[in-house]
Amino acid sequence: MLILKKRASIFLIFSCIICFSQTEITGTIIDIDNNIKIPSVEITNNKTLTSVYSNQNGSFQIIESGTYSFKKTGYIEKLVYLKTGSNYIIQLSLNPNRLNEVIIAGHHIPNRLKKTTASIALISTKDIERSNNVNYNTVFNRIPGVFMQSGALNTNRITIRGIGSRNLFGTSKIRAYFKDIPLTNGSGETTIEDFELGNISRIEINKGAVSSIYGAGLGGTIQLIPHTPEFSNQNIKNDYTFGSFGLIKNLTSINLSSKRNGFQAIYSNTNSDGYRDNNEYKRQTFTLNSNHFIDNRNELSFLASYVDLKAFIPSSLNEDNYLNNPKAAAFTWNSTKGFEDTQRGIFGLSWNHTYSNNLKQSTSIFTSFKDNYEPRPFNILSENIFASGLRSRLLGSTELFKKPVNWTLGGELFRDIYKHETFENLYQEFPPETGSVKGDRLSDYKEIRSYYNLFFETNHELSEKTTLSIGLNLNKTSYDLEDRFSISEENQDQSGNFEFKSILSPKFGISHQLTRNMNYFASLSHGFSPISLNETLLPDGQINTNLKPETGWNFELGTRGTTANSRLQYSISFYRLNIKNLIVSRRIDQDQFIGINAGKTQHDGLETSLDYQLVSTKSLKLNISTSFSLNNYKFKEFIDNENNYSNNDLTGVPSEVFNTIIDFDSELGLYGNLNFQHVGEIPITDSNNLYSASYNLLNGKFGFRRNLNKNIKLNIFIGLNNIFDTHYASQILINASSFGGNAPRYYYPGNPVNYYSGINLIYSFN
Repeated sequence: MLILKKRASIFLIFSCIICFSQTEITGTIIDIDNNIKIPSVEITNNKTLTSVYSNQNGSFQIIESGTYSFKKTGYIEKLVYLKTGSNYIIQLSLNPNRLNEVIIAGHHIPNRLKKTTASIALISTKDIERSNNVNYNTVFNRIPGVFMQSGALNTNRITIRGIGSRNLFGTSKIRAYFKDIPLTNGSGETTIEDFELGNISRIEINKGAVSSIYGAGLGGTIQLIPHTPEFSNQNIKNDYTFGSFGLIKNLTSINLSSKRNGFQAIYSNTNSDGYRDNNEYKRQTFTLNSNHFIDNRNELSFLASYVDLKAFIPSSLNEDNYLNNPKAAAFTWNSTKGFEDTQRGIFGLSWNHTYSNNLKQSTSIFTSFKDNYEPRPFNILSENIFASGLRSRLLGSTELFKKPVNWTLGGELFRDIYKHETFENLYQEFPPETGSVKGDRLSDYKEIRSYYNLFFETNHELSEKTTLSIGLNLNKTSYDLEDRFSISEENQDQSGNFEFKSILSPKFGISHQLTRNMNYFASLSHGFSPISLNETLLPDGQINTNLKPETGWNFELGTRGTTANSRLQYSISFYRLNIKNLIVSRRIDQDQFIGINAGKTQHDGLETSLDYQLVSTKSLKLNISTSFSLNNYKFKEFIDNENNYSNNDLTGVPSEVFNTIIDFDSELGLYGNLNFQHVGEIPITDSNNLYSASYNLLNGKFGFRRNLNKNIKLNIFIGLNNIFDTHYASQILINASSFGGNAPRYYYPGNPVNYYSGINLIYSFN
């Protein structure tokens, strides 16, 4: 009898556990963009008004079905109906008006933006949607310290605090990632503009050499975070845009998901005739993104993106044509009908595993490819890049002297194989309308470029208000060049290899909360920029092993915070970046450059941003945002042959950039914004004998949103760029040389007044 009673008691306890597990509601709350688990979220039952909070790992438990609100400062409140016996993933979207409170992963150690020890800019979906979803430059140029020049949709150069300004064609010395997949190739060159802007949900920009995690780049790091699947939601979206210069763009996305698994596919097709001659642009993109929470410890995500682009190249103009015939293409580029025909793809698989509350692992493997065919006046380039790599890190927390310490330790391996050939362009031997004609091979190279980064970073909570950050990055880079062209006296064998010395880059930062709403920070960090293999090649075919990479120290002081009523957000920072071993690309032929170490530069700057809610009611929201960059960048030492350019202004960077935006959103569905931008003069030559003129632009966008029923949402909009039809140079080619007695071509003319309009429909199957 006693045995039967014991068995009955055990059965009763076991039955109660099963019944409770079947009736309780469990879940995890994450940031919809970066999947960071959000602690201390207030979860309120809308019927009983009782509340519970998520724990430090973003997890929660509830025992009653019903509609619950999820509320956290920095995020948009979300209402969700929860059923008993289910396990949910709740995704919260950031609140653009409270960015300082958002949890970011700029250094892979999750932290609120206002408590970070460095300058990190956050671009939200709302920021992207303030203009059209075609050009990145309108988005980047609102960020203080960041400037993107755009000669065409496929011709751009990004600088951060002046770094990368001396790169003649494209973006260099700035690292970029698409989620966790490198967009920067083995020579430090980056192309962002090929990827669909409408697919991007958030952009995080680390300004300066402040990130040990991403290789301690001198200019900083840009991380593009694509839209992720929305759990427990099925919808299809279509965005159709048309505008000036034959612009037609269609973007379609589909989201299919369950409570813990999500799948999203996005396809876009963009076509434009362009403002200038030889300026046509055609691009198709396709992106797949899936996210799977297998259990409470394991998460898998897959990302794939493919781009097919054909864009013609009008190139730069001399001063006379720039002023009097800006629609023209450069004569030789128009004669060859020069273009780039590119296919590129990236693929990545990420696994996140939680060992315990204090130890997690994140591992990503990735591969990418790029095929490009580019007829140019001086030759025809055919190139292929195949890259692969691995990023893995541990993220943990512990205590030191009874104070919390968060840390991360990991590494990144990267290797790409770059094959490139050039051929004669025989366009001059054929009728004028023929365009480029492929001739004999001129060169044939294979480069193997590889590096590894080992990194460590820690945040030590010295007190409740003070955080100390220490980081360390170790980089090792090597190149291997195989010259596969026939050898002759005129064509020296350039085969060889080059291995850089290991570079150790430390970082120190401290953040202190002076008041509840105000934080100060200071940082001291070291960074470097890798040398491209082309810069190491000498005219005699040898590799210049004496060339040194650019290195520098960045010192910064800043503050960020909000007012007591949270209507004003602000950030202010002062910095100095000293760079030595400045690499200068010296042109020795129309398409041949060599790199030399020519001295030092000093970058002093002030950056401010303000965001103020003028009106915040249920019926109307009116907001004003401003940003300002004051740049004082100098050649501290710069001697090139007989020329001494020391103390001159650094070429390619505006003296100041100012932005202000007024935007409104009404309960009726009407919304819009006006964006004023001032760009100061830009030094065009190292001698400073020529500057571009400063200019002002005014852009606007207005629209109407409405829920047509519970399943269909409508958004129609119209925008106008360069409202006052300002004539300006949207990109500068510094130190342009003249050939054949022609005037140097410094200027890419910006687009005159132009419009765009469109319609967006969202249909939900829920």
